[in-house]
Amino acid sequence: MRRPAFYSRSPRTPPPAATDAADQADAPASPDAAQAADAGSALQAAPVKKAGWQPGRRSFALLVVLSAALVGGAIWAPRPGAKALTQKDIDAAVLRTLQTNTLPSPAAKAADIIRPSVVRVVSYGEEKNTPEAKTQKRGRNVAKGKPPEAPNDGGPTGEVERGVGTGVVIVDKGVILTNLHVVAGADKIKVTFYDGLEAVATITGVQPENDLAVLQAQKVPDDLIPATMRSTADLRPGDQVAAVGFPFGIGPSVSAGVVSGLKRSFRSPEGKQELGNLIQFDAAANPGNSGGPLINMDGEVLGIVTAILNPTQQRTFIGIGFAVPIENAASAAGSPPF
Repeated sequence: MRRPAFYSRSPRTPPPAATDAADQADAPASPDAAQAADAGSALQAAPVKKAGWQPGRRSFALLVVLSAALVGGAIWAPRPGAKALTQKDIDAAVLRTLQTNTLPSPAAKAADIIRPSVVRVVSYGEEKNTPEAKTQKRGRNVAKGKPPEAPNDGGPTGEVERGVGTGVVIVDKGVILTNLHVVAGADKIKVTFYDGLEAVATITGVQPENDLAVLQAQKVPDDLIPATMRSTADLRPGDQVAAVGFPFGIGPSVSAGVVSGLKRSFRSPEGKQELGNLIQFDAAANPGNSGGPLINMDGEVLGIVTAILNPTQQRTFIGIGFAVPIENAASAAGSPPF
């Protein structure tokens, strides 16, 4: 329905302007004045006084503008004797602000940027009926407060949770990068987005030589935010980085560190595969961080966390982690490199 036109209620006819004195002088004389002149009155007519300035609408507006200009000039004009600001005064004010206000760390700001793009990845497999599997199931049920022989341990019916990892959204349609070893052999894969939405995901691409897998979520949030990827061409040892993920299923967790080295190689403890051209970093990473993003302080993804080096069988972090450069990850997803 069209909206009716709205008309202004202001009067269209301006108020009558004051009569100009010059017009008064040019106006014809009244009959009485003519008769008085013809009769030769002895009284001498008094001289007409010239009319003074009379403010009309425009004159009043001009007066307001001039007054405002004068007042503004009085406010902004430097007072006599006022001290001019120097660079030292400005530096002191900035320092005082930094001392009295707590600013977030670079890693905290970077984590805030990437966090909406990080997902939790869980792989499920069929439950085995071996004695060892039953013992593990009893332990999981007891840890979750369930009876030791509970029919369901939290995963899909007839399936058990086989592993927890991390993924990062690179396309807002639900395209997710993660590690191949996180989802390899899984009967079902579920991802949990930042807003809590859970969805089943399928593997759409793999790159075994770089331990990478590409997932497609079947449902995605309406406001899903993909991560920004950054080339590693200018990456240098000592650059600050952060790893974001779900170590041991806890998260999303953030750990900060620096790039320790480039073009590193890593062989899995089983000796089945050797990865090359890796980014070495010292930000804490543990099982569950696999597949998560390694980011710079602008929240941009530099690589996908894929392994940690630990000579013992504990497989916990001792200061050396590895990530696949994002150039390799982008090619795995079918995106052209930078």
